[in-house]
Amino acid sequence: MKQTSMNGTSSSSGRWVGFREEIKVLDCTIRDGGLMNSSNFSDEVVRAVYDACADAGIDYMEMGYKNSTRIYSPDKFGAWRFCKEDDINRIIGDNKRDIKISVMADAEKCDYKTDILPKEKSPIDLIRVATYIHQIPLAVDMINDAVSKGYEATVNLMAVSTVRESELDEGLEMLGQTPAKAIYLVDSFGSLYSEQIRYMMAKYMRVAHEFGKEIGIHAHNNLQLAFANTIEAIVAGANMVDGTLAGLGRGAGNCPLEMLVGFLHNPKYSVRPLLECVEKHIEPMRAKLGWGFDYPYMVTGFLNRHPKDAMEFNESDRKGRIVEFYDDMMR
Repeated sequence: MKQTSMNGTSSSSGRWVGFREEIKVLDCTIRDGGLMNSSNFSDEVVRAVYDACADAGIDYMEMGYKNSTRIYSPDKFGAWRFCKEDDINRIIGDNKRDIKISVMADAEKCDYKTDILPKEKSPIDLIRVATYIHQIPLAVDMINDAVSKGYEATVNLMAVSTVRESELDEGLEMLGQTPAKAIYLVDSFGSLYSEQIRYMMAKYMRVAHEFGKEIGIHAHNNLQLAFANTIEAIVAGANMVDGTLAGLGRGAGNCPLEMLVGFLHNPKYSVRPLLECVEKHIEPMRAKLGWGFDYPYMVTGFLNRHPKDAMEFNESDRKGRIVEFYDDMMR
């Protein structure tokens, strides 16, 4: 019997297209959203996201970054740019919920040998190493360090839309040989179309099969394709998927977590706690932070460029002069 959902997805086997029990969902609302407010979230908001994700059955919540205080001043950046153990413990309290805690460690921005403590001294479960292609040798050392300290580790290979194919193949081979449990395909500039995701996923899945890894997907929404591209990656075999509440994230934002959970059709997940948090805590920030689809972000997506130009434009007195921005970028 053919089964059809309210959004039209179906399969001839009677199972939902998005349903695979092995898929794990990671919320990165506070981490990615922190790029819009220098990680200055109140404890109330962070705790609300934590509780909502736990109530919704989400597998991981990414609290923020493990960035170096030598590079990022604590006078300007909030606690979630550093994710010190005392700050995390203040949020989760004495009784940790049934959800794993993740932090992101950027290559060249993290004093990982000292700031990432042995697992027995930390509530963190997963270290997500973020690396550009030229930083992979350092990323390999960071992954090995995290695993040796008792953590799960994954790696986000960023800005792959700008990497030459031969370099990407070599980089994936190097990452495949590490103890990272998953390698993430990251559309950093929100510039990839679904057919490109499909092509890259085939490449990543070959590495996954060779080295016994999972593949993850982290999508940005410059071209309004973050959700569609996440679905494309899931269909192609991605088993670790990122989302943020209401799509909160740098610039155009990310795949909306609540839409992703709805698509997966896994009864372990619940949308309602996420919507409650969105209504009470996330949407009230939108007017000030201004994330989401926007024409300048669309232009940088078309051009496969970092959205920093669009962000600067939107913060200037030129905001709203869309054609002027387009002409400037096309010169």
